[in-house]
Amino acid sequence: MAAMATLALHADDLILFAHIADAGSLTRASDRTGLPKATLSRRLTALENRCGERLLQRSTRRMVLTAFGEQMLEHARRLSEEAGAAAAFAQHRQRTPRGSLRVALPPEFAELSLALAVTRFHARYPDVRLELDLSARRVDLVAERFDLAVRVATRLPDDGTLVARRITTSSGGLYANRNYLRRYGTPRTPDDLIRHVGLALVIGAGERQKWLLSRRGERWEGLPDRVLVANSLGLLHALGVRGLGIVALTERFTRGLANRGELERVLPDWNLPPITLWCVTAGRRLLSPQTHAFIEILRATLADDTSRR
Repeated sequence: MAAMATLALHADDLILFAHIADAGSLTRASDRTGLPKATLSRRLTALENRCGERLLQRSTRRMVLTAFGEQMLEHARRLSEEAGAAAAFAQHRQRTPRGSLRVALPPEFAELSLALAVTRFHARYPDVRLELDLSARRVDLVAERFDLAVRVATRLPDDGTLVARRITTSSGGLYANRNYLRRYGTPRTPDDLIRHVGLALVIGAGERQKWLLSRRGERWEGLPDRVLVANSLGLLHALGVRGLGIVALTERFTRGLANRGELERVLPDWNLPPITLWCVTAGRRLLSPQTHAFIEILRATLADDTSRR
């Protein structure tokens, strides 16, 4: 025996049928839905043709439900109620962030007002379950299901699958501990750096990030002959404070340390390229309310932090 073909009914047509039946006329239904009467009539007729029976008996003066239409109206109203509930839920989610938010951060971000930003976010949105992953590796946002990654870089590699939002930019320079400078001497020109110990950041596949210095149109690029390398700027920062070598840092990392005499600026007339903090999301899909809220709080927190310096 051949199987009976499945009858395909579209939920939006059934919901329109419920609106028409409850309004009592195509004119009033048109006013409530914002759809033209001709569109409502055409879609109602198409629904009846698919059902194989009349839902409404229509005349120029009135509209009456058929027996079949009364039974179908129960299902159509339930669909309409569920659609309304779903819309209300989505609207509420847009107004009130909730659910989970997974954020990947570089480990040195602990130095960049992270605690304050998280405290502000949790106080304002206590219903959001925040998951923070501090790692030096570059996470795959899609495969690892991260909502957001915070990255620190002069520029980001081209990637059409990601969207990067600039949060803040900080200038940088070379720094060293005072005791280190007493032992090895203070460089007077960039060429003097060759004889020193450099604390270098590893990028990509083991590549050492060179220091690119500039001063009023002059440029110098290179590293000392002796280097200690790591893939964590936070670790290099700590080693520089302990006098192991000269380190390239942004002003955010050196705030307070320079004031306490733990680090001194080396070659203060020479600057490193500005470093930008980025918030990266997957694709150009609509951001969740919690993702958008976290980005805005992070941006505001770092802006406040900068203004207090």
